[in-house]
Amino acid sequence: MSEELRDHKIKRLYMRSIRRGIKEMDLILTSFADRHLAQMQDAGLDLYDAMLNENDHDLYQWVTGQQPAPAQFSGLIADIAADFSPLK
Repeated sequence: MSEELRDHKIKRLYMRSIRRGIKEMDLILTSFADRHLAQMQDAGLDLYDAMLNENDHDLYQWVTGQQPAPAQFSGLIADIAADFSPLK
Protein backbone atom coordinates (compact mmCIF):
# COMPACT_ATOMS: atom_id res chain seq x y z
CA MET A 1 0.00 0.00 0.00
CA SER A 2 1.41 3.39 -0.93
CA GLU A 3 2.15 6.06 1.61
CA GLU A 4 -0.19 9.05 1.58
CA LEU A 5 1.36 12.13 0.00
CA ARG A 6 2.04 14.93 2.48
CA ASP A 7 -0.14 17.45 0.62
CA HIS A 8 -3.02 14.99 0.49
CA LYS A 9 -2.65 14.23 4.18
CA ILE A 10 -2.72 17.93 5.07
CA LYS A 11 -5.85 18.45 2.97
CA ARG A 12 -7.53 15.40 4.54
CA LEU A 13 -6.68 16.58 8.06
CA TYR A 14 -7.91 20.06 7.25
CA MET A 15 -11.25 18.67 6.04
CA ARG A 16 -11.56 16.56 9.17
CA SER A 17 -10.81 19.68 11.23
CA ILE A 18 -13.56 21.79 9.69
CA ARG A 19 -16.27 19.13 9.68
CA ARG A 20 -16.53 18.01 13.27
CA GLY A 21 -19.55 16.89 15.26
CA ILE A 22 -19.95 20.11 17.23
CA LYS A 23 -19.64 23.69 15.99
CA GLU A 24 -17.24 24.71 18.77
CA MET A 25 -14.69 22.15 17.65
CA ASP A 26 -15.20 23.21 14.01
CA LEU A 27 -14.15 26.73 14.99
CA ILE A 28 -11.28 25.72 17.25
CA LEU A 29 -9.73 23.13 14.96
CA THR A 30 -10.25 25.13 11.76
CA SER A 31 -8.37 28.03 13.31
CA PHE A 32 -5.53 25.75 14.41
CA ALA A 33 -5.40 23.89 11.09
CA ASP A 34 -5.26 27.14 9.11
CA ARG A 35 -2.29 28.34 11.09
CA HIS A 36 -0.26 25.19 11.69
CA LEU A 37 -0.91 22.10 9.54
CA ALA A 38 1.31 23.10 6.63
CA GLN A 39 4.30 23.71 8.92
CA MET A 40 3.92 20.60 11.09
CA GLN A 41 6.47 17.81 10.89
CA ASP A 42 5.25 14.36 9.81
CA ALA A 43 5.18 13.08 13.40
CA GLY A 44 3.03 16.05 14.40
CA LEU A 45 0.63 15.37 11.55
CA ASP A 46 0.37 11.73 12.64
CA LEU A 47 -0.40 12.80 16.21
CA TYR A 48 -2.98 15.34 15.00
CA ASP A 49 -4.55 12.61 12.85
CA ALA A 50 -4.82 10.32 15.88
CA MET A 51 -6.27 13.13 17.98
CA LEU A 52 -8.99 13.74 15.38
CA ASN A 53 -10.24 10.21 16.04
CA GLU A 54 -11.21 11.25 19.57
CA ASN A 55 -14.73 12.24 20.56
CA ASP A 56 -15.52 15.95 20.05
CA HIS A 57 -16.95 16.36 23.53
CA ASP A 58 -13.74 14.97 25.02
CA LEU A 59 -11.63 17.22 22.76
CA TYR A 60 -13.64 20.26 23.80
CA GLN A 61 -13.20 19.47 27.49
CA TRP A 62 -9.46 19.00 27.00
CA VAL A 63 -9.00 22.21 25.01
CA THR A 64 -11.03 24.27 27.48
CA GLY A 65 -9.27 22.76 30.50
CA GLN A 66 -12.37 21.13 31.92
CA GLN A 67 -10.62 17.74 31.87
CA PRO A 68 -6.95 16.85 31.52
CA ALA A 69 -5.91 15.58 28.11
CA PRO A 70 -4.37 12.12 27.81
CA ALA A 71 -0.58 12.27 28.05
CA GLN A 72 -0.08 11.43 24.37
CA PHE A 73 -2.10 14.49 23.32
CA SER A 74 -1.29 16.91 26.16
CA GLY A 75 1.29 18.97 24.24
CA LEU A 76 -0.82 19.20 21.12
CA ILE A 77 -3.95 20.09 23.11
CA ALA A 78 -1.97 22.80 24.93
CA ASP A 79 -0.89 24.22 21.55
CA ILE A 80 -4.46 24.17 20.26
CA ALA A 81 -5.77 25.83 23.45
CA ALA A 82 -3.08 28.51 23.33
CA ASP A 83 -3.78 29.17 19.65
CA PHE A 84 -7.49 29.60 20.29
CA SER A 85 -7.17 31.69 23.45
CA PRO A 86 -9.42 34.76 23.26
CA LEU A 87 -6.70 36.73 25.05
CA LYS A 88 -4.34 36.30 22.12
